[in-house]
Amino acid sequence: MTVIGMSKITSKGQVTLPAAVRRMLKLDQGQSIAFCLNKSGIIISRCKINVEPTAFSKDEWAKIDKLASAKGELFASAEGAKRHLKAL
Repeated sequence: MTVIGMSKITSKGQVTLPAAVRRMLKLDQGQSIAFCLNKSGIIISRCKINVEPTAFSKDEWAKIDKLASAKGELFASAEGAKRHLKAL
């Protein structure tokens, strides 16, 4: 095994890839890498993250965002809660 470079893990779990490794993998800032485990150890490789199309429309996402950011409310009845959800 040939050691190409070494790095320390920060308190936040971050690692700086040595310049020699970045050059060998042809990595630029903002690119993604994958960590793969095999019997001999870990393999680091370039990868491309593909975003899959969403099953929700833009309006549905807006409602989901609204729900996620809404502060909790208490309703006196289920009907009140249903009216609130419909209004979103």
